[in-house]
Amino acid sequence: MATSTRTEEFVEHVLNEWGGLVYRLALSQTRSPHDADDVAQDVFLRLLHDATPFKDEEHLKAWLIRVTVNRCKELRRSAWKRRVDTMDETSPALANLEAPVQELVADEVWEAVRRLPDHLRLVVHLHYLEGYPVADVARLIGCNPNTVRTRLHRARKKLKLDLEKEAKHGTNAPESLPIAHEQC
Repeated sequence: MATSTRTEEFVEHVLNEWGGLVYRLALSQTRSPHDADDVAQDVFLRLLHDATPFKDEEHLKAWLIRVTVNRCKELRRSAWKRRVDTMDETSPALANLEAPVQELVADEVWEAVRRLPDHLRLVVHLHYLEGYPVADVARLIGCNPNTVRTRLHRARKKLKLDLEKEAKHGTNAPESLPIAHEQC
């Protein structure tokens, strides 16, 4: 087993300061409270054993976001995830979430965001929920700022159409216009 390169106090500070961000981002990307728990745990275990010297809190926060996004991608690509059906998204684990996260998850806009393709959902989450400017989102996900702007535009357009469709029909719109997946 690898030895820890960080102090327990440091990891506890990071958990208290940025644990919510890591969990919300993981929940946004995985759409599962169980997977989000696993991803968040993995991220903090990686932090515990990682030797990256952080220049400041922003550098640490960016590292956490990058590792969370990468871990979510790894999970999606895993053989286990491809072969196993996930539990219903109305899992009882949602009842154990913090109140602000419960409100977010219960919101109809959040439901529409959850239906976005991964690449659109990620930029929406980082820009609107975490408050990162476009340039920072681009840096965090390794894309051109114009790509981020395009994704945000497409996400807003898709969300508008989905929410209008829901309002018109009075139901959730599980299927909506397909959007091509872009690579960075």
